[in-house]
Amino acid sequence: MAASSVFVTAPDGLKLHVREYGPRNSGRPAVVCLPGLTRTAEDFDALALALAVRGRRVLALDSRGRGRSDYDRDPGNYTLPVELADLMGVLTACEAEPAVFVGSSRGGLLTMLLAAQRPMAVAGAVLNDIGPVIEPKGLMRIKGYVGKLPIPRNYGEGGEILRRLFGHQFPNQDDAAWEASARRAWREENGRMVVTYDVNLAHTLKGFDADSPIPPLWPQFDALSRMPLILVHGALSDILSAETVTAMTGRCRGMEVIEVPDQGHTPLLSGDDIVSRLTSFVERCDARAA
Repeated sequence: MAASSVFVTAPDGLKLHVREYGPRNSGRPAVVCLPGLTRTAEDFDALALALAVRGRRVLALDSRGRGRSDYDRDPGNYTLPVELADLMGVLTACEAEPAVFVGSSRGGLLTMLLAAQRPMAVAGAVLNDIGPVIEPKGLMRIKGYVGKLPIPRNYGEGGEILRRLFGHQFPNQDDAAWEASARRAWREENGRMVVTYDVNLAHTLKGFDADSPIPPLWPQFDALSRMPLILVHGALSDILSAETVTAMTGRCRGMEVIEVPDQGHTPLLSGDDIVSRLTSFVERCDARAA
């Protein structure tokens, strides 16, 4: 079941790309997938296809400056408030409320912000390796490569670049998996390889340093914790600590935690076990939407 492309106009006129799977009028909440800082909608392909064959509509968003969405001429617009406005515009245009949200990293932050601002839009949520507290060490690592990736000559070489950068967080990935990751990180354009995001996204981390932690988002998490919730935690993550996971479970007793061994930030939502657990969770969210 192939995905189709939908383009939505953002409040400021930019075109946003959405990958749509499954039937549009299933009578059940859609699943909306939100990728990380430099990631694209393709990260969710395995999960989206598994949901679609079960008759579920899935919308996976390329945030502005990523994938097939327009790049912003002003990198100062690559902010969570602007991207939240984009998301709400997509939900309205696609008539996708309420929905179950699957947010990886930055996409999970957007999910928490949405729950605080428009709680009735959220029928349930999956936070993929993100919480109210972000570890400075992990952000410094991300700051070190965003907008600075070498340009490979082919996808095989791209896979080797990614292995050198992220092999310590994903020690069990084989050559085929690294090449598949490279095909999501770069694309061929005019005879050369280019990254699948605007390198000016580095602007979002420009003012960050390890001595100035990002303020925690506990109120936003608390808004989300009143809904069906799963936290996916990479055991090797340097963004979401075990201490934060413990604090989150203390504030949300009903939150289910899926610990993914031998993976860091962010866990791949593509293994049979995790896809099965998440599709079952989505089914359980139907009751809240009703």
